[in-house]
Amino acid sequence: KLFVQVMETHKTKLGQGHPDTLTSMNNLAYTLHGMGRVEKAINLMQTCVRIQQDKLGADHPHTQSSNSTLENWTLKAAG
Repeated sequence: KLFVQVMETHKTKLGQGHPDTLTSMNNLAYTLHGMGRVEKAINLMQTCVRIQQDKLGADHPHTQSSNSTLENWTLKAAG
């Protein structure tokens, strides 16, 4: 719940594309995944990657890391 509050505060105060907001989004996705809420984690990471690609570019290390995580989670979820 705390990660959700942090992410929402960052979105409101800093904007959705701000690096701190993206970090909060990424952290929340990891937390959700660790809690077994895989579908919600994947959906949030998809949003994070899409915004990172738009704001940081596809070649940025943070975008690449998030995209790699998303690919791994998606493959594991597919079985």
